Amino acid sequence: MQISDAEWQVMNLVWESSPVESNEVIEELAQLNNWSPATVKTMLHRLVKKGALKTESVGKKYLYRASVRRYDCVRRESRSFLERVFDGQAAPALMHFVKYAKLTPEEIAEIQELLDTKAAKKKDQWND
Repeated sequence: MQISDAEWQVMNLVWESSPVESNEVIEELAQLNNWSPATVKTMLHRLVKKGALKTESVGKKYLYRASVRRYDCVRRESRSFLERVFDGQAAPALMHFVKYAKLTPEEIAEIQELLDTKAAKKKDQWND
């Protein structure tokens, strides 16, 4: 399932506020992006058709919930990005982001810890 940049904004709002009324989504995204209510409604309907959102009517209101996990969407999108931009190679992508991203000392320490853990696991595999 492909989710456009605009649809990601809708999904992020739903993931953060689920369940969320359609009027809340329309109001927040219309203000944030200067979108018409019709544009937001179209994106909601499109995401329901794609299977990313579920809708439920409660009286005259419509509630939206995500039917896919954020983690799964991020993972799928990350793979797609790696394939398109870095020919599927994770190391050049990681080096690019580390080199050019503005990272806090805490983020650098976290990245270092992940790399150290990964290196230790590889070393253990080689010694088996």
